[in-house]
Amino acid sequence: MKMVKPRTKRMKKCQPADTSKEMITLPTGETLSQDAAVRRGIDAITGKQSEKPLLGYNSDIIKNKGRWMHRLMIGTPTTGLVRIEWVLARFGQVIPTNWSHTDCMQFMHTFAPVAYLVADAQNLIVKACLEQGMEWLLLIEHDNVLPPGAFIKINEYMLRGDTPVVSGLYFTKSNPPEPMTYRGRGTGFYKDWKMGDKVWVDGLPTGFVLIHASILRELWKESPEYKINDQVVRRVFETPAKVWTDPETHSTHTETGTSDLEFCSRVMRDKIFEKAGWPEFQKKKFPFLVDTDIFMRHITSDGQMYPLTDPKTIGY
Repeated sequence: MKMVKPRTKRMKKCQPADTSKEMITLPTGETLSQDAAVRRGIDAITGKQSEKPLLGYNSDIIKNKGRWMHRLMIGTPTTGLVRIEWVLARFGQVIPTNWSHTDCMQFMHTFAPVAYLVADAQNLIVKACLEQGMEWLLLIEHDNVLPPGAFIKINEYMLRGDTPVVSGLYFTKSNPPEPMTYRGRGTGFYKDWKMGDKVWVDGLPTGFVLIHASILRELWKESPEYKINDQVVRRVFETPAKVWTDPETHSTHTETGTSDLEFCSRVMRDKIFEKAGWPEFQKKKFPFLVDTDIFMRHITSDGQMYPLTDPKTIGY
């Protein structure tokens, strides 16, 4: 018996229509391919050159070549233990529309404060900020309870882009409380202002502060390297702790303080504003801004928040 092999019918593979050679005439009288016309229209809308279309399809891939994920880094130096009030305030923020940010939390070991000072955690955050090409850094310390609209107000400063360093307002953990607004060194706090004012100072805290990355970049260039465990960082922030002897009087002097005031002093002393492209701020006697509309409570580990009363009741 003779076996007959069945025949298989070959199907033609469907190909998407190739429109790349189809010509159209624009109202201007210019003739060009359909794909080229689509790309030109997209370019006119976006102001950017679009990518080539997928082969054989009437579609374009448009890549955002801007800094859509490099606008803001939020850095939090922390011991790792935070109050629930802080968590609810920090992560309950009203988020502005079309907003993007990156979080960076650096933990400080509570049993080894010499190796993990606040300044060390801040320097790790600065390193991450610069390595990722961020435009702004917002430092939020773990004991500052933010008002709901803090990010909204900070976003306004970023949109305007005309102030390189802006801080919110908070008070010391004491009774009576002292506002952390300073003019001069060794002169106490500056108090000639009212709630709602924008206060220009030469010293501000870093518990809630927005800093343009150009300032940090110039400081980084001029800062000495040192190691935090296995990471090489630079001493952008430093807690002053110096002892020296005056050769003329043979007297011994000590210098101590906090990293925030030392940061402000160095920015002014080393002409960082000018080097970073903010020459008008280098000329100011008080170049740092405290926006008292961004008022936050200063909380202790047991939940006590300062000031104990509304600042307006104590003259602000």
